[in-house]
Amino acid sequence: MHQEDIDFSDFIASSIHDMKNSLNIQVGFLEELMEECRGKIGEPMLSQLGHTIYEVSRMNVNLIQILSLYKLGKSIYPIDIAEQSVNEVLKEVVLQNQTAMGYKGITASVVCDEDCYWYFDRDLVTGVLVNALNNAYNYTKDKILIVANVRDGMLEVRVEDNGEGYPEEMLQESIAVKKGVSFASGSTGLGLYFSSRVAGMHKNAGKHGYLSIENGGTYNGGCFVLRLP
Repeated sequence: MHQEDIDFSDFIASSIHDMKNSLNIQVGFLEELMEECRGKIGEPMLSQLGHTIYEVSRMNVNLIQILSLYKLGKSIYPIDIAEQSVNEVLKEVVLQNQTAMGYKGITASVVCDEDCYWYFDRDLVTGVLVNALNNAYNYTKDKILIVANVRDGMLEVRVEDNGEGYPEEMLQESIAVKKGVSFASGSTGLGLYFSSRVAGMHKNAGKHGYLSIENGGTYNGGCFVLRLP
């Protein structure tokens, strides 16, 4: 009897898809539980529950990034670069993450002209911005600002926080170096790798998108910068 060979990456992708669906269900359940617990348990416990919801949501985002990278690697991702309202996309990203940030007392705001439009893949760029917000969530004191402007013929989107900023050694490394795994911190570099892939896929007039990190900005903290041609 002939046994059909199974592509291991396809098997992993299918398993990840199932895990992602399960996490979506758990996030919904935890959010309902959170609302039921308001006024019935103390703030420290509510805060811990809120952080749990954030971590589950972050895991779900990671799984979506893995599936996207898998599809990009297989050349089966339906890339759709079209004109988008930048202001609308940024506000949607903040709205999607507002509940989790509210648990930690974080205020997130957007500064972008309403008539700012640009060409990019909406879903992929949203994934990049969600990853940037997740990073800012971990390091901010209580404020996150997303600022978008057109500079030198490129769309620049900055996710700024009022934390302590990036260490000097991180600023001196290239984005490529930061893609590696760190057993000390537990970081796999997945979010940054995904974001850099997405940025690089956006090309126009001989230019391509790219990422950078710096310190400063409105709050003199860490700044994640995405530039798209």
